[in-house]
Formats: sequence, structure tokens, C-alpha cells
Amino acid sequence: MEVDILEFKVPVENHKTLFVWDIQPELTEAQVYAGLLAVFSAFGPLYLLKVCPNSALHPPGFYALVKFYSAVQASEAQRRTDGRPLIQDLPLKVRLSSKHTHFLPDNSRPLSHAHCLELANHYLGFNGWTSDIITLKELPEEEEEEEGGGRWRSLKFGCVLQLSFPHHGLTTRGAAMVEEGFTCTGPDVLLQNRKKLLKRARENALVQAFSSVLLIVLGDGRVMVELQQTSDQFLAEPSGLLQVTEVSWREAAAEEEDLPVS
Repeated sequence: MEVDILEFKVPVENHKTLFVWDIQPELTEAQVYAGLLAVFSAFGPLYLLKVCPNSALHPPGFYALVKFYSAVQASEAQRRTDGRPLIQDLPLKVRLSSKHTHFLPDNSRPLSHAHCLELANHYLGFNGWTSDIITLKELPEEEEEEEGGGRWRSLKFGCVLQLSFPHHGLTTRGAAMVEEGFTCTGPDVLLQNRKKLLKRARENALVQAFSSVLLIVLGDGRVMVELQQTSDQFLAEPSGLLQVTEVSWREAAAEEEDLPVS
């Protein structure tokens, strides 16, 4: 029986990535995107679909990059779509990425919060997992005088969260600390930033919890959940924060700019 193992990490492996070219210019970029999304998402959830116009050195038209979470689904999609017209009258070329493509060698970057929810809900269903906050607290902040009627404030929040898979009898924890400085010109500004930081702390803790989760997809469609021990696995007492993993919000924002599939 074929087995596929999925991690909650950004897929950078070549065997999860397809290139599509020979896309004719008769369609608009938006039409090409919609057509390819319908075709390839039928094989499984996509991490990324990106359509680009050909360079000036090539004939007018487009090419596309398609990233799957699953290597098995990427391979099946390539076999069943290569040489077929799909969205136009002429056949398209669909190939798995070669080893010469220049992807970053570090494949340990966790998925964004939105991608974690998408992947978990697709394979486990909306009732297949739950998350519960153990600790969410504001850590000591800094405050300094500033000219111009405002005051410089620095807010910091830590969150400990438990992620549970009730149908599999498994639980794991994640933790995160977020911090941001801003000029406080009034109570509304302080409240707005506090709410934003609270949300980020919860989301980053959930991302950290999912980073230890493996989805094992069997050939008959069944999905199993396993937990892997990571070097930064969180250890804490429910009474308070003993250790948190700091997550860079800039890295998460950069991933969102990578044009993920909605």
C-alpha cells in the first residue's frame, strides 16, 4: 500500500513541484490561473500556484509553477496532465522540477497559520483537531518618553497552546513569544496593538505546535497522525511560561507574499 508522509513545513522538494509551460497568450493571466487551479487542485491541496508571463526572449504566453504538499499527488498530477490541452486547444508540457532548480536548501520553515489550518482541515476535517490555550500572558514591557506628544511602548506576549487530535488520542504543545514597539498616542492605539499582538501570539503558538505533526496518508485514503520530537519541543507547566520559542513575524509575512493558493 502506498504511503505518503506530510509535514507542516513549506514544501521545497523538487518532487513536489511542477512546471507548466507552452501556455498560449489567448487567455488572460487570471483565466490561466483559474483554469490551472481547477485542474491541479483536483489531485490534492496546493501550497502554491503561480502564473507568470514568458520572458521577452520567448514567444508570448505564460508558464506556471505548482507546488503540492504531497509528492505522491504531484507525481500523479504530472502523469495525468502532461501532453494534454487542459485549458487550451494545444497540449501543455507538465514536468516535475529538476535537481537544477534553485530552491533554498533549508526546508525546515514552518507553514504559515493559514496554511496549517488549510492542510489540517483538508485531511482531518474541521472536527479532527482542536486547540486550547494553556497560558496567554503579557510579559514585562518597556515604556520611554518621546517628543511630539507620543510615548514609545513595547508590548510582548507569550502563549502556550495545546493541540489535540481526539480521533487519534494524541496531544502536543506549542509556544511562541511576539514583541512589537510602537508610538502610543492614546488608549485606542494601545488597545489596537495589544489585540494584534494577542492574535499573533496565539497563531504562532499553533504554528509551532503543528511543526511536530506528521500526517500519514495511506493509499486507501485513511489518514493517521504521528508526532515527532523536535529540538525545540516545548516543555512547560500549565501554571505559567517556562520557555517559549520566539517566532519572527517578518518570516511569516514573507511567506504570505509567496502567493499561496487561497
